[in-house]
Amino acid sequence: MDWKHLFLSFDGRINRAKFWAGVGVLFGISIVLMILDRIMGLQVAEGIGILGLIFALVSLYPAFALYAKRWHDRDKVGWWTLILLVPFIGVIWMLVECGFLVGTRADNRFGPDPLA
Repeated sequence: MDWKHLFLSFDGRINRAKFWAGVGVLFGISIVLMILDRIMGLQVAEGIGILGLIFALVSLYPAFALYAKRWHDRDKVGWWTLILLVPFIGVIWMLVECGFLVGTRADNRFGPDPLA
């Protein structure tokens, strides 16, 4: 797996397995940093630490790159990530569309089928 392309490029398509792998990496790093914040006493509020906060800001770009490529596989533009701004429904919509539904089974305007 090309991790650089996965987290730094907005081009192309990825399947659900790569999407969940990327989400898992970002989630895993955030958990480790949350534990380190607690151990080192770097919490600024309950459950919010300095390292975790910095990582949250830094990980916005890789997360959006990941989401955009998954939307591309669904033959939609990456701007659909903005659905997350709709309270409650946006998160569910994104989870279903990007996490569970199959992508376009053939080439689409964003590139070849990642499963082909």
